[in-house]
Amino acid sequence: MERSMHLLLLVAHLTGVATGQTSETIVGTLGDSVSLPCHGIPSNGTRSVVRWLKDGKIAASRNLSSMAGPTGNVHFSVSDQGSLTISGLLLSDQGIYSCNDSVPNHTAEKQTDIQLLIANGPSNMWTDIKPTVLLPNGALFVQKGSDVSFNCSSESYPSQALSWVFQGDTSNSSLLSSSDRSPLEISLLNIQPNHQGTYSCISQNMLSNRTASKSTSLLVYYAPDRHPECFSHAINDSLHLLLHCSWSGSNPLPMLHWEEEPGAHGTRPPVLNVSMTTESLEVTLNRSQLYNGQTMRCKAYNNMVKSEAKFCSITLQSPFPQGNPLVTAVEGSDITLTCTENSSLPPAKTTWRRKISQEEVVPGAKYVISELGPTFSLKIINLTKEDEGPYFCRSENPVLVQELEVFLTVKSSQTYAGGVVGAFIAALIIGIGIAVGTSAYRNRDRICLGKVILIACIIISS
Repeated sequence: MERSMHLLLLVAHLTGVATGQTSETIVGTLGDSVSLPCHGIPSNGTRSVVRWLKDGKIAASRNLSSMAGPTGNVHFSVSDQGSLTISGLLLSDQGIYSCNDSVPNHTAEKQTDIQLLIANGPSNMWTDIKPTVLLPNGALFVQKGSDVSFNCSSESYPSQALSWVFQGDTSNSSLLSSSDRSPLEISLLNIQPNHQGTYSCISQNMLSNRTASKSTSLLVYYAPDRHPECFSHAINDSLHLLLHCSWSGSNPLPMLHWEEEPGAHGTRPPVLNVSMTTESLEVTLNRSQLYNGQTMRCKAYNNMVKSEAKFCSITLQSPFPQGNPLVTAVEGSDITLTCTENSSLPPAKTTWRRKISQEEVVPGAKYVISELGPTFSLKIINLTKEDEGPYFCRSENPVLVQELEVFLTVKSSQTYAGGVVGAFIAALIIGIGIAVGTSAYRNRDRICLGKVILIACIIISS
């Protein structure tokens, strides 16, 4: 506000009981200037002597008919229009002011009394929020769960109203107000993230309605109680490994650090040592930096919060496909080759290849490739002798490539038929032998002895 001629008309026209005059109230600011109008001077050009009274005593006067300038001291001066100017207002300038004039052949009019009140402030505002830490940008921060006290004070005359107001991201509210009590203190227990925002102390002069405020940005810092999340997967045809670590829900942003497990690399330099202030950190490694059983660890922490660091880790595993290495089938039939791979990390990509040249098997009318959980199947339709030979279940991840060789033998249908007939004859012979032996055993009480001239039949009774 301007500090020259600062006038505030707060109360318009109070009725005087004793004199019947109308009283006007003007509020001035301590140290400023104020002008009090004199309404009784005639407007017909007749000059007069104007006198200003304060509480019934002459404070200043001026002969308006004189060519001389305003009379009086520096503090009080009367203008050409008869108004009284008071410079550098003091508290002692409060009082009832009136003016009168002396004009030849003019009856003085009753003058309006003017009540001058002096206001000062609000000024020298002071706030204190604790326990907090001051940041370089002027904001304050406090840890989640803390008990925080807010204090505010200011100077104001003759009285003031103090209040604390909160403005958050989603809500505004008045926390506490008081009349003419300084300092004003409030407390927030177990402060939470929704208490983060701007806290303003507002002081209002009850006489002048002049206001002043002081605002402070309060941040609530915290770190998640849970561990970060780690995962990995193969990229660029399984030639590279992508490691991902994330830890959301921290204020301010946390520090994430990917590293090879301390001590695991021995005397060689670690292949991984990357840090960044972020909620999510990804790094890429090539196959030459990896080996089976290697452990990569992500460390997450918030430097602004007193809490222990959190960890997650990934232990790399090379693939190991398993299955039956020898398979025999008959020409003209269908056969399904299978292998199982469930030990790799990151999960391996598994494909089927054939022949020593390891041609990749392409799905179509001849070959049907399927996957069910960890089991990978290759179905070969209408086998021929050309289908005989080695097949490879090839599993690859960024750590290693491993293969299971399955040799397929295809037998012709004639060979298969001869084998069936031979098996039938052998079974028939065995069956006849069993029948003869059984009959002889049942007639074991008849034994015949023969000679050239004598045949005796002895019946042996049991």
